Amino acid sequence: MSSSNSSKETTKRKSPLQHLVAGGAAGLVESSICHPLDTIKTRMQLRKNTVDTRKLTHSLVEPAQRLRHSLQEPFFRAEPKLTGSGANGAGTITASAHVHEPGFVRSSAAPAGHHAKVTIKPSNVGTVQASLGPIGTAKRIVQREGFFALYKGLTAVYTGIVPKMAIRFVAFEQYKDLLADHTPLGRSTTATFTAGLASGLTEAVLVVTPAEVCKIRMQGQYHSLVDPAQKEHRKYKNVVQTAFTIVREEGVGALYKGVVPTMLRQGCNQAVNFTAYNLIKKKVLEGQQSSELASWQSLLIGGLSGGMGPMVNNPLDVVKTRLQKQVVHEGKTPKYTGLTQACLLIAKEEGALALWKGITPRLLRIMPGQAITFMTYEAVSSTITRWNVL
Repeated sequence: MSSSNSSKETTKRKSPLQHLVAGGAAGLVESSICHPLDTIKTRMQLRKNTVDTRKLTHSLVEPAQRLRHSLQEPFFRAEPKLTGSGANGAGTITASAHVHEPGFVRSSAAPAGHHAKVTIKPSNVGTVQASLGPIGTAKRIVQREGFFALYKGLTAVYTGIVPKMAIRFVAFEQYKDLLADHTPLGRSTTATFTAGLASGLTEAVLVVTPAEVCKIRMQGQYHSLVDPAQKEHRKYKNVVQTAFTIVREEGVGALYKGVVPTMLRQGCNQAVNFTAYNLIKKKVLEGQQSSELASWQSLLIGGLSGGMGPMVNNPLDVVKTRLQKQVVHEGKTPKYTGLTQACLLIAKEEGALALWKGITPRLLRIMPGQAITFMTYEAVSSTITRWNVL
């Protein structure tokens, strides 16, 4: 009985090329549909929490912050002082008479060297009123940078998605067959979990880490795709140019920033993902006494299984994003130096909940993404088998 089952399993085994084609097609469809959610997630994870609102230091968007920023220039040492606020967010700042800043209007003339009252007038230009959630973040990106800014880094995703998905499905099937043939695990759930873990680690090292470093650098640029001047002078323009720039400025090792949390994240994700998907698939097929899932069933099961991993490993994703975003200059110690140090520092500076930044858009990204991936993979794989193409 066992030998006949073994022979049946052997005849049912698909060629690695079939997994490669089906996996590549699944990745291409999934990334084309879901990439904007990944951009939103990345921006939310890169955003720093502001503890003291009186410390107006870096923003060039808010008028009061732009004023203080301009006052740090050598020719202008005066420090602004917020003295009050009026209707519609207007307020007054005490500053030198030589203030020339968009959004500010001097209320009266003052002799050189004396102080004048400067009125902050909100301007619609470049100012977006939005919450800090996923929808608010999307509104900010679109209004400040244009709709296609949601697709920043897509070339990096396309460059990596076909080999990533190919490696993921090929490696999973190969590891599963290896465990079935050469270990006592056979086709057990433990074997599926182990094969998923191994495939996640494999894709993280070979493809995911370098591709995500390039993607995050491109997504982290806050230039406008509406303004031709800003678009022309952006540092990272496409995935190939981004990779060369990173290697030239920071060395080849920079492409593997965050490789440890990436491996842990991918390994955990694929272990849980493949295990949950195959368990649910097995139960459904047994219940309906069929050999194939309907497309809508693959969609639902893929989405459900895809949401389990991120709930557990989101801190790894936040740390990975921070490590990959930062630029390391020679002779200077980077802010984030490793997985544990980054976790502790983020929790200390921004609170423990900061390690769960981006969980909502990540789930919104991964769950439909995995749903589309498994549905497309099953459909393409079944078509190849039916047509006997490979």
